Amino acid sequence: MKHPVDAHVGKRIRHRRWMIGMTQQQLADRVGIKFQQIQKYETGMNRVSASRLWDIADVLGVPISFFFEGLDAARESQPAVEGDILADKEALELVRSYYAIPEHQRRRLFDLARVLSDAA
Repeated sequence: MKHPVDAHVGKRIRHRRWMIGMTQQQLADRVGIKFQQIQKYETGMNRVSASRLWDIADVLGVPISFFFEGLDAARESQPAVEGDILADKEALELVRSYYAIPEHQRRRLFDLARVLSDAA
């Protein structure tokens, strides 16, 4: 049976990996394990050891605390907004594409999106 903390950490690994456009195989290669182990971590079926989480955080370019963000909300059965948004594959693609745009153009796109959402 999955422990809720393991499932949460696994989701955060998957979300960050998606955000930077990395495959399970690429992450596994950089960490020095098989991609099947990454799959098990991401589903929460296997618990991530502290040293392995350290390595994964280093490869993904985030502090270890990143994997525990929103855990209190998840524990209280209140869905975290970020978790809901990042669960949608289309939203992840949109965010990745957004950050691929040069910063000055990205700011203009953001302003346009805000105006359009206010008008809706």
